Amino acid sequence: MADTKTTTPAASEEAPSSAKEAAPAPAASEAYAIVEASGTQVWLQPNRYYDLDRLHAEVDDTIKLENVLLVKDAKGTTLGQPYVKEATVELKVMAHRRGPKLIVYKMRPKKKTRRKNGHRQELTRVMVESITVGGKAIS
Repeated sequence: MADTKTTTPAASEEAPSSAKEAAPAPAASEAYAIVEASGTQVWLQPNRYYDLDRLHAEVDDTIKLENVLLVKDAKGTTLGQPYVKEATVELKVMAHRRGPKLIVYKMRPKKKTRRKNGHRQELTRVMVESITVGGKAIS
């Protein structure tokens, strides 16, 4: 009464190899930088926008971040100790926004103590204009 399934070794070996081929390889020409902004480390790529914690800048202002931890370009990867020398990232402030609402609910069982609180993080949406190392733009 027991059902037995037989699989051929060739069929089981082909599945993992086809899964490996399906994964796209990262492009070697994509440049990026890892910077320290708003107390966090952020991976930034040129011509993309990101939401950072609220920055003290007006809309359409340009901000230079000089705390660059790592830069990757076509030549290779440059790792800072702790920062990459003469490396900057230019950001353009697009808008000031608020993040999604989070509900914080605290309850102590059997004590009739309940507290409900909401939170929305203040964010700044920025566009990465350029990543420069030693005065030369890599992107």
